[in-house]
Amino acid sequence: MLKLINKFRKDENGAVTVDWVVLTAAVVALAGAAYGSIQSGATGLTASTSTFMGTQAPN
Repeated sequence: MLKLINKFRKDENGAVTVDWVVLTAAVVALAGAAYGSIQSGATGLTASTSTFMGTQAPN
């Protein structure tokens, strides 16, 4: 039984999977933050453009 516990303790196969899961979660979180930032900036730009275009008189 002690041999099995020592073998389990030294086995690192699952550690790589955990690293990839954490890395993937970080990338998804950064993508979500970037999307939120771009969306709010685009909404503000669209509103400003609409206001500017509404004040222009056609020639």
